[in-house]
Amino acid sequence: MKDIQPKVGIIMGSKSDWQVMKEAASFLEEMQVPYEVQIVSAHRTPERMFDYARQARGRGIRVIIAGAGGAAHLPGMVASLTTLPVIGVPIKSRNSIDGWDSVLSILQMPAGVPVATVALDGARNAAILASQILAAFDETLARRLEDFKAALKEKIYRQQQELDEELDV
Repeated sequence: MKDIQPKVGIIMGSKSDWQVMKEAASFLEEMQVPYEVQIVSAHRTPERMFDYARQARGRGIRVIIAGAGGAAHLPGMVASLTTLPVIGVPIKSRNSIDGWDSVLSILQMPAGVPVATVALDGARNAAILASQILAAFDETLARRLEDFKAALKEKIYRQQQELDEELDV
């Protein structure tokens, strides 16, 4: 997806966040959604964060997925600088308080600066949400997502059948 204009920006505060955030990249590849990945620290490279957020729309980005651990300021700060949808991924990092600090930092945004928030380490769900936002304007992507959801449904029916066989129902 590197040769195509990215539509989703995946950003994170440090490379250690990639262990979680690569799940977003993986799902976007499954859906054939072009994306880019950048390390953009709100605390260590604030100028880079400002530039990224302000220039993203002009570069063709339509949704930003921002992962952060600890105090987790990246998603909210980026959301304050752009009108693009921002999806925050709270990351349970080694310096976090069981991840709650990250969850609350992303979840508790002030009025006027919304950040969609997924579960702790929920990068895959962030990519699903980003894809759904894009699919509102892309019928091909909408069909891919419909197929994905149908496969989830089918998996549950298979599991029930396996359980029934195990219980000899």
